[in-house]
Amino acid sequence: MKWLALVLLCVSSLFVAPRADATTTCSITGITGLSFGAVDPTGGVVNVSATLNYRCVYSGPLAELFGSFITACASFGTDDLGNLSPRTLLNPSGDRMQYQVYQDTVSTVWGTLGNATYGPRTFIMNIGILSNGAQVTGSLPVYGRVSAPQSTLSPGNYTGTLTSSLTYSHNDALLSLGLPPATCTSGGTGGPFTVAGPTMTVTASVAPKCTFGAATDLLFGNVPGLLTTATDQTSLLRITCTNRAAYQLGLDNGANASGTQRRMAAGGAFVNYELYKDSQRTLRWGGTLNSDTLSRSGTGTEETVTVYGRVPAQSAVAAGTYSDLITVTVTY
Repeated sequence: MKWLALVLLCVSSLFVAPRADATTTCSITGITGLSFGAVDPTGGVVNVSATLNYRCVYSGPLAELFGSFITACASFGTDDLGNLSPRTLLNPSGDRMQYQVYQDTVSTVWGTLGNATYGPRTFIMNIGILSNGAQVTGSLPVYGRVSAPQSTLSPGNYTGTLTSSLTYSHNDALLSLGLPPATCTSGGTGGPFTVAGPTMTVTASVAPKCTFGAATDLLFGNVPGLLTTATDQTSLLRITCTNRAAYQLGLDNGANASGTQRRMAAGGAFVNYELYKDSQRTLRWGGTLNSDTLSRSGTGTEETVTVYGRVPAQSAVAAGTYSDLITVTVTY
């Protein structure tokens, strides 16, 4: 009976003792790029996702009798400025687009091991009793978001990279009767180990864009019927264009023009008038690109542009309400 008790004690110890010659190795096998595509600086947030793939392999003599329990932490590093929140992408002009990488849909920032505020993604794996070289593979979703609005962004391609790493500890147990380590850095029979992973590429782009807000009416008011002196008034155009995006504003000749002469009409009578780009009313405002249009550069915020109008001295016309309709064209 004493001999039997000794055997039972030895078998019992094998259930909890680790195998000194067993090996569990884990790695990040690949990360798809995080591509935000076209981003509108004045629009809403942009959400995309990527995938991180991992693998752990258990090997050693008599591996078919053992299983491995693994606690792992996947980390993403800082941007090129050393920041975790917000991270940024850079374009050739030096503009920075703010974005973030999350462990879930957009509440927990995916950071790095050792950072008290923005930590890594922790997950657990188990390699059961199979054979020498048994492995487990899997994937983790990576959630990305570009915040909005970011009106100072200018057109161009934005890029950045994030390094990755995997830290893990493991417990190897006979007949796979065991538990995973408490954390990826403690509580295991092996580890912690840290291995560098692939670099994740992050990209986005901003295209030039203009949005026309409104135009106020150009009201000359009551003009003496003899039209012996010029009458001046102004109108306002409101427009929002991407920061540093070049654009041109053109005005057509109206609905009642005679050649290039703009005219207001009342029945069969006409009053000549003109529109200008400058307050001195020397630069006629037309619709021919790179010629008589108004060229500007966007600021990312709404701009107010003044149209200078004049009814010049001319031959007298019959009393009435004279009007015309001008079409504004934005080219960018």
